[in-house]
This record gives sequence, structure tokens and C-alpha cells, in this order.
Amino acid sequence: MAKILVTSALPYANGPSHLGHIAGAYLPADLYTRYQRLRGRDVIHICGTDEHGVAITIRADQEGKSPKEIVDFYHEVIKHGFDALGIDFTHFSRTSIPLHHKVASDFFLRIYEKGYIVRKDLEQLYCPKCQRFLPDRYVVGTCPYCGYPGARGDQCEKCGRWLEPTQLVEPRCAICGTTPELRPTFHYYFRLSAFSDALRDWLASKTHWKDNVRRLALQWIEEGLRDRPITRDLEWGVKVPLPEAQGKVLYVWFDAPIGYISATIEWAQKIGQPDRWRDYWLDPETKLVHFIGKDNIVFHALIWPAMLMAHGDYVLPTEIPANEFLNLMGDKFSTSRNYAVWVEDMTSRFPRDVVRFGIAMILPETKDSDFDPREFQRMVNTELVNNFGNFVHRTLSFIERYMGGERPKLEAVDPEVRAQVDAAYRDVETFMESFEFRKALRRILALSDFGNTYFDRNEPWATRKTDPKKTQRTLAQCVYMVRALAVLMAPFLPDSAEKIRGFLGLPSLTWDLGQSPQDVGSDRLQNVEVLYRKITDEETEGLISLIRGRAQKTPEKEEEKPMTQEPIKPEISYEDFAKLDIRIGTIVAAEPVEGTDKLIKLTVDLGVKTVTLVAGIKEKYSAEDVVGKQVPVLANLKPRKIRGILSEGMILAANDPEGYPILLHPDKETPPGSRVT
Repeated sequence: MAKILVTSALPYANGPSHLGHIAGAYLPADLYTRYQRLRGRDVIHICGTDEHGVAITIRADQEGKSPKEIVDFYHEVIKHGFDALGIDFTHFSRTSIPLHHKVASDFFLRIYEKGYIVRKDLEQLYCPKCQRFLPDRYVVGTCPYCGYPGARGDQCEKCGRWLEPTQLVEPRCAICGTTPELRPTFHYYFRLSAFSDALRDWLASKTHWKDNVRRLALQWIEEGLRDRPITRDLEWGVKVPLPEAQGKVLYVWFDAPIGYISATIEWAQKIGQPDRWRDYWLDPETKLVHFIGKDNIVFHALIWPAMLMAHGDYVLPTEIPANEFLNLMGDKFSTSRNYAVWVEDMTSRFPRDVVRFGIAMILPETKDSDFDPREFQRMVNTELVNNFGNFVHRTLSFIERYMGGERPKLEAVDPEVRAQVDAAYRDVETFMESFEFRKALRRILALSDFGNTYFDRNEPWATRKTDPKKTQRTLAQCVYMVRALAVLMAPFLPDSAEKIRGFLGLPSLTWDLGQSPQDVGSDRLQNVEVLYRKITDEETEGLISLIRGRAQKTPEKEEEKPMTQEPIKPEISYEDFAKLDIRIGTIVAAEPVEGTDKLIKLTVDLGVKTVTLVAGIKEKYSAEDVVGKQVPVLANLKPRKIRGILSEGMILAANDPEGYPILLHPDKETPPGSRVT
């Protein structure tokens, strides 16, 4: 069986991690790795802090510390955050260690000797006050494309365009503010252009990749690949291993991905098998999976594969399941103005399985998604507590209360139950292998929802007096489903799965255990307890206040331009307004309207009736995103056909600055049909 080498993008050691980082590259990789381990496969998860680069030296300059002091501190902060969330790396390394410097230097020399690195003379911005050449991020100015005044010398955060420092309008030194001047120097360039054909052919075989990854990479090739500078004028970093290159280090985006290799080598050394790393990096059958955010697509799908091709010994990436961005309450995460939910904000308030669940439910797998504490509260309370946790606890506590804790024997699996469990396994396997973790989690929740329905339908509270044998059979089926759910949920909720394993007295959790009808485990349940508690309104409002209050203390440097709004429409009378019947509805089903880019067909429970609506929200929301959400509905709008579907009302929504819809929700769960007045 092929080995699986999983990596997560190396986080910069210049600040703590927030939920956007976790949702992009770390929780998805952990879910995938835990799943593969559960299947008994040979898989390792490699990561480490990226400890070079201009962002770190700037932070050190600003704080009056050495770069090593900065990276030492934040390496521990980041690692602690991952541990608090249960992100289980096989090995977590760092790029400032001597081993990485040697591996990166050897990598450079190998492709330099093969002619894929060349020296180029050029002019570079120099700060006369700081008396040094300014690497890209040491230069700030106005973006020549969108006019954003806070653009960096490598990229504009506003429009996303890659930049060179000399392209900036009114450039200035990021440290002292002095206007820099051009002076002659030289740097080394990687001949990326030499790999256009090889990269195009390689990408042609990746038809199963996410569209955003493959499309962006091919677009870059079609626009023409340019040779990339791979050195910087800095003291901190991997020294360029050439005599004439004094004072120059490898550019962070050249040396950082090599950290995947050096970290694997370090792991092999630490486990006492120094050649074990070769089994992964030098075996062409290895499945190499890079988990990244979409801002790293170009580096991982083009530059890094070209570097590997140039070197010639190592395997190429097999999968690059890049995620989109996670936003925060309708706005972007912003570390510069402290508008973020840091890992510590969540793990200090909620159990880590609860946090993992909330993030996994909204992973930005195909488009940007949004973290909202109120929606987090709703999902946890309705799906984790009332659905999954409720089924596990009601089943096991019933056995403890009324059967003395003696686990009922499973004589035969109910065909209906077996069909539900087997179908859940098939679907979850498909979704996990294709990196559709949200779908996998919702499929597991569908099985626990069936378990609750099965429990209610068979009424063990009634049959325990009238038909004890039926009660035994019912509870045996429910325990069988609980065991299956523990296995299926193990990658998502490892602590909860371990607790359930303990309740049932199982020696371990393996993938096939959940489907096995064999009576495995102890005869009596052990120490059954409630898995979760509900999140309170006070906790939710406290988190929201923390986020907003903290951001207000560090306002954005850029002066935000007011959003252009449409003028208010002409006045209407109260009688006109009174004709509108606006109700709160719960979306109970949703499906895309075929052949359209914007429309989703919704089934909405309005309390007094259930209606069908067609809403133009597909650009912002997927059908699976909106099921269970509560929205205001204009219920007495005259029905009309849209794409052949009779739409019996209209959802009320706002528009964001780019014109995309924003769904509106009551701040508490509200009975369907409640009037909006």
C-alpha cells in the first residue's frame, strides 16, 4: 500500500494562529490524517514553523528584539495552539534549525549546478537612513493597480496583485519611513520559465483537483512564467552557499517548502530510523498531499513542483486541496487591526471538540465561508448537543438507569439499521478521500439523526414495561449505531470518540469496528456521562464583545472609503407597510437550480405552512450551507414561476459591498411562522 505524506503550510513564527489559519490548512489536514490512520494506512503529518523571511525581521525591528527571540517565542505559541485544538502532527519542526539550513543549502546547490539558478544584476531600493537594501516587505507604498496606500513591496493585500518594490507609487521604508533610492546590486533567480511545458503536462493529469487550484496554476502558465528571484539582502535566514553571495539569504518562499523535507528527515532521526524519510520522499508511489490556503496556491502548484522537478530526486505533489478563506462576521480577518478570533479565544472558553466541530461545519472548501459566534452557538446546540450528543447519552443512560448498566446483546442487526450504517460508511469514505469534510460531517450527523428517530419510534420507555425483549432489541441496535458513530466521528471529535470508547469498554477504535455486529467490549457500560453542554447566550455575546472591542482599540491604518448606497425609496404609508406579511422561516431543504449560477430552490417551514422559494444566493452560499438556517420571508408575495419553479414568497437579505447577498437571521432560535413587525 502506498505511503501517504501529509503536510500543512508552515505557519509564520511572527504571531499566534487564528481560526482562519486553522480552517485553511491545519484542521483539514488533521481530519484527513486521523481518518487515514483509522483505516490502518501508513500516513504521517509533517509541519513546522516558518522562521525566516522579512515579516519576522520587521517584527524583530519593531519590538527591539532579535529574530531568534521572535521565532523562539512564537514557535511555542503556535505549537501550544495546535495542541489545544488536538492537531496531531507526526512531527512539528522549525526552519531555523541547522538541519534545515543544510538541507536547503544542498537543495540550492543541486539545482544551481544543474543550471536552473542564475545570477542577475539589477537595481534595488536602498534606505540611506537604515543603510541597507530593502527586501520586498521592507518597502510600503501605494498600489499602482488599485490605489491602496498600504501595499507592501511583494503584494497588495487589497487587490491581491503580486508586486515588485519598484512598482509602488511613493515608496517608503517600512521601518523608518524614509524615501528609498535605487542602487545597483545582484540576486539569484530560479529559472521557473524553463518548466512551463513540464508543469503544463503535469497539471493536465490533475483533472480531479479542485477547480480553483488547477485553473489558477494553468492561468499563470498561459500568461507566461517568469524567472523568480530567490535571494534577499538579509542577515537572518539560510545563507546562500556561494562565496560571492555574502550578506544574502534564500528568499523565504524558496526555503520554506524545503522545510517539508528537512522536517521529515528530523522526524526519522528522532525515532531512531534516520533513513525512514526516504521511504516517503524518494518513493514514486508516495501520495504527497499539501494542505494550504488559496493564497499559497501558486507556490505549491507551480513554483514548488518546478523546484522538485529541477532537483530530480523527490516525489511531486499528488494532491493540493487548497481551501478558500474564512471570514469573520461578514468581514475579513485582519491581524493588523486585531480583528480576529485567536485560537486561545476559543480553547479557553469551549472544549476543543466543540471548537473543532464548529470549524469543521464551516470549512471554506469551495468558496469563502464565515465564522459568526451566533451561528457557532446554533450549530453546536442543535447538531452537536441535541442531535449527536443526545443520541449517545439517551441510549447509554437509559441502559444504565433501567437495565443496571448491562449492555444488551446484539443478536441480529435490524436490516434498516444495517443499511443506514453501511450507507453512512460508504458516503463518509467517499467524502473523506475527496477532501469534502463538511459533507462527511453532515453525513455522520444524518446517521445520529436517524438514531434519534429510531429510538423515538420504538419507544423503549414504554416497552420496558410491556415488552422487555423488544426494549433489549431496540437498545442493542442503538448501541450498535453509537459504536459506529464513535468510529466515524473519531477524526472530527477525537476526545468524544475516546469517551464513547470508554463508555462501551472497547479496547480501541478501528474503522471496521463500527460496522461489525460482533459484541465487542465489556458487558457493562462504564462511567457514562453527558458529552456536551449547550453554549449560552451570555458566552456568545461575550465572545462577540471581545472581538469587536479588541478591534476598536487598533483601528485599520487605511482610511476606509464609505460604501456607496442607493438612495432611500419614496415614502409609503403605514397602510402600505401593514400589507406586508413577513415571517421567520426555517430552511428545511435546499438544492441548486440546474443551469443557473445564482439560484437555489429552498423549502421553507413557515409554521402555518411549508413553501417553495427560489433565491438568488448561490454566489455566496451553497445549498448545504443554508439548510437549518432561519431567515425572514415575505410570505404574502404573489407566487411567480422562476425557471419553471413556482416561488411562493421572497427571502429578505442585505447586499455586501460587492453586491453579494447576506442572509439575515434572528439572534435567537425563533418558532417558524413568527411575524416580523
